Amino acid sequence: MNFIQTRGHDKNRPQYVTFSQAILSPIASFGGLYVPENLPELGKEFLNKHLNSSYKELASDMLSRFEIDIDESVIKEALDLYDNFDDVSNPVPVKKVKENLYISELYHGPTRAFKDMALQPFGVVLSSIAQKRNENYLILAATSGDTGPAALETFKNRANVQVACLYPDGGTSDVQRLQMVTEDAPNLKVIGINGVFDDAQNALKRLLASDDFRAELKTKNISLSAANSVNFGRIIFQIIYHIHSYLELVRQGATVMGEKVYLNVPSGNFGNALGGYYAWKMGVPVEKIIISSNENNVLTKLIKTGKYDLRDLHVVGTTSPAMDILKSSNVERILYDMFGLERTRELMEDLETKNFYELTQDELVRLQNSFDADFCNGEEGKKYIKDTFYNDGYLMDPHTATCMKSYETCSSPEIKTIAYSTAEWTKFSPVIANALTGELDAHDIEALESISKVAKLDIPDMVKGLFDKEVVQNTIIEKEDIEKEILKFL
Repeated sequence: MNFIQTRGHDKNRPQYVTFSQAILSPIASFGGLYVPENLPELGKEFLNKHLNSSYKELASDMLSRFEIDIDESVIKEALDLYDNFDDVSNPVPVKKVKENLYISELYHGPTRAFKDMALQPFGVVLSSIAQKRNENYLILAATSGDTGPAALETFKNRANVQVACLYPDGGTSDVQRLQMVTEDAPNLKVIGINGVFDDAQNALKRLLASDDFRAELKTKNISLSAANSVNFGRIIFQIIYHIHSYLELVRQGATVMGEKVYLNVPSGNFGNALGGYYAWKMGVPVEKIIISSNENNVLTKLIKTGKYDLRDLHVVGTTSPAMDILKSSNVERILYDMFGLERTRELMEDLETKNFYELTQDELVRLQNSFDADFCNGEEGKKYIKDTFYNDGYLMDPHTATCMKSYETCSSPEIKTIAYSTAEWTKFSPVIANALTGELDAHDIEALESISKVAKLDIPDMVKGLFDKEVVQNTIIEKEDIEKEILKFL
């Protein structure tokens, strides 16, 4: 399958690239992104075929439909990493919480967040390509809290790969920070910046598009790629769990094959929602995709009004920090799919130069035919955490809690909803402890123990052990010094 470019072809890059080329160099012409030329059609036959398949069997078949240029042995090695999740037979449990609400738990991997679903196999694939080509790669990762730990985990000690991971100092939970700063593999560099996630992501995109930076890397015999969801290598693995979650509802007798469902996604950079959109286009029966935001609710405003307006906006720190994002990269892929490359390029250039774009009324109607949205503030989220735990016996993290409000405001009660839980309770314990017990200003370890006692849940060893590990990554810099710091690491 060929991959094409969301903003058109600048004649400096190939017009069409393979999957491996797209993931090795994820930024396309004019600063755009790569997308499949066509999405494979799956349909009822594919869904029925996999009604009793394992997650890995489903994943393997779906990847084969994309005809990606990756050896089957590499794909098998990559998918075998799902065997290291909590339940070998089902790495993504789907649990009923309310009458028509089911939660797909995406956090049962090594870093306890949904990014493991894509980044665990992605690390194997990218490293294998680099070795096959006898090339060395610098992988850039910008994180609001979950991409960083997952990228570091998957790439540590892998051949032909070095990773520079950027995170906003003070903008993650303690557990997320410890997962990064205690990593001691020699091919990893963790860099805290005095800024917010958008500063880290903007730096990543600038470096990926910089001819001067690439030339500097070339003198060191290093090529450049990225682990963020600008890379389609992330997105392709995120499509799979949306298909799996729908099949789980059918297996559980919650729905019948062909009946439509809502997909309710807590959204920051929009990669998770994009995976659901592609799954829908490929054949999963979906009524609508519901986007759940926090106080940084640019996506809600876009879907409600057609305006993407960053003028005079600044990132607000919230109780759901992995969603503290204003520039959601993967919206561009939705714009391309709906409105074509010329309009996408026009809109993205307006966003980059004016911090604003506005859809036409016809475009807004088309967007709203696929998406609805609402946002949930921190106090509302904590109430949902408390009420859902005490009333329904289900403990969720603050990001998942944002879905509860949009479930009430955006979905019809007669249609089943699949909401996506993107992180385990252990990663945001002070917020959850405050929601359940009212305690304030607890450190993560105190909050973890408090929740463990109240909820009668064990703290996973992989989380508990973080507090005894040595901090080896101490770098905190100004955002203007990112390039210099990365080159020093190399």
